[in-house]
Amino acid sequence: MAVVNHLLQLDNELETILTSFDTNYAWNYGSAKEGLRDLYEKAKRDQWNSTTQLAWGTDVDPESPIIPPAINPLAGYAPFEKLDAKEVKRFQHAQVALQLSQFLHGEQGALIVASQLVGGVPWIDAKYYAGTQTMDEARHVEVFSRYLREKLEWEWPINDSLKELLDATIKDSRWDFKYLGMQIIIEGLAMAAFGNLYQICQEPLLKELLLYVMKDESRHVAFGVLSLKDYYKDMPANELKDREDFIIYASELMRNRLVGSQIADAFGWNSKEVEALVLQSPVGQMFRSMLFARVVPNLKRLGLITPRVRKAFQDLEIIQFEDVDPEEQDRKLGFA
Repeated sequence: MAVVNHLLQLDNELETILTSFDTNYAWNYGSAKEGLRDLYEKAKRDQWNSTTQLAWGTDVDPESPIIPPAINPLAGYAPFEKLDAKEVKRFQHAQVALQLSQFLHGEQGALIVASQLVGGVPWIDAKYYAGTQTMDEARHVEVFSRYLREKLEWEWPINDSLKELLDATIKDSRWDFKYLGMQIIIEGLAMAAFGNLYQICQEPLLKELLLYVMKDESRHVAFGVLSLKDYYKDMPANELKDREDFIIYASELMRNRLVGSQIADAFGWNSKEVEALVLQSPVGQMFRSMLFARVVPNLKRLGLITPRVRKAFQDLEIIQFEDVDPEEQDRKLGFA
């Protein structure tokens, strides 16, 4: 019976999806894509061991204000205002655990995509780098999982919108869609979210963890930009439209992904009310918009802010980021 129960538990913890993509041998072992060999060398130099380099002995109170209490899109919401002091601490705990749980699930998606890119990309330099990114993503899954289990003791399921985009990226057979979905959009959003949390975080272990992760992630985004440079320059209109459709779909999905429905369910609040409040709140609007400060300029670098995409980004109110310099943001935070 114990064996049967163990197998049932594994079934509940495992999800299988069908994937199909071309795998490429690259018989030219010379450097074939400008900049990728240098990025690979940087990745080798910057490897780190989370077990020995992070201060896991740090005491963390999961109900302490790890992020400032003022960062709350539900301030003024009547059911929230009725919470007593103990329940407010539980809410703060829920906030940070939910955000880090989505980071964790996104990193597992990145781990899967990086492993696919090792086989799918057509240049040996890109295979080298994708190999290092696979290691990076495994380490990121490890550290977020350990922090959630040992320090916060609360892990949330994956958000439906994030899961939908991860599935779409993992399942697509075209290697450049994997770059677009993961390196440019998901990793770009993650960099912005990590940077935002790093700036406001008040817990030293998490702050240090985020700094290490962001140094890796800045390379991962650069990997996508370098690999896709000039790829879309003379692409036929019908194929380019597929990329436009994917960019618009992914951006709409991600802009509206963190709307508070999971928090609402946990506290027994009306999810529609909470979603509307989060979408309208200054905190929510600023956070969702700033997520795209790295995505939009990199899409512009790749020539993908076409008239269709521009119109969609104007409607989403994120086109203002097209001329932002992501590297300058990295330098200001100290992890370029």
